[in-house]
Amino acid sequence: MRLRPHRRNLVVWNQSAGSAGMYGTPPPTAPTRTKRIRRWIRVGVLLAVFDLMHPAPGARTRRLLALAGAALTAVGVMYRADPVGVVLLPGLLFLVSAPLIPASPQADHTQRAELERELAAYSTLTQRCDLEATLDQYPDRVTSELRGILARQAMAASASRIPGA
Repeated sequence: MRLRPHRRNLVVWNQSAGSAGMYGTPPPTAPTRTKRIRRWIRVGVLLAVFDLMHPAPGARTRRLLALAGAALTAVGVMYRADPVGVVLLPGLLFLVSAPLIPASPQADHTQRAELERELAAYSTLTQRCDLEATLDQYPDRVTSELRGILARQAMAASASRIPGA
């Protein structure tokens, strides 16, 4: 009685020469580069779809423009030898111009109004002091908008009080 060898069933994961077809030549396969490019295109499309499902307010126009640019650029690269490859240039122009479009003022207004409503919940003096102590831990360039809203709310609260009461 002897011990079984550890390597009883060997499996070859990568063949160096490839499997031979019926006549001794390897079967035709797509080049690795093409497979890699297709995989990156699929991943990019999935990320774009997930990104468009829940866009930030005001960024929908920019994202749609970037998605159109990415699609036109991908088609132009794939068909660069055909007449369809002409769509490469507009695709690149869309990709370049997408970050240059400013966010819509309506979206900025709604976002700011929502922030003001959330900050209005800090109505007592102790809550405001706690919030300002938290804001003091961050640089002014980061918290300037919050501090401005809090200052306007404090001024409005002091103006609405009855003088001498």
